[in-house]
Amino acid sequence: MKADSRAPNVRISASSHELLRRLAEEEGESMHAILDKAIERYRRERFLRSANEDYQAVRRTPQAWEQELHERAAWEQSLTDGLDPK
Repeated sequence: MKADSRAPNVRISASSHELLRRLAEEEGESMHAILDKAIERYRRERFLRSANEDYQAVRRTPQAWEQELHERAAWEQSLTDGLDPK
């Protein structure tokens, strides 16, 4: 991926820059590509952490958990809709 010449600059510490440079060299990619991958991974980790926290909140609430189990059961029944039994 080619960096956009109009892309904004972001300041990072000298130690982070050196680590980014070494990672890029080891991977044979640009620092821009390594940074993009790191940011995407961080975004995904945050998403999964948030989803896990939401799931745990549902588990702690008996009424919400019962509703979740009821909804799962309904989805389980619909999984085979239209399929030939074998």
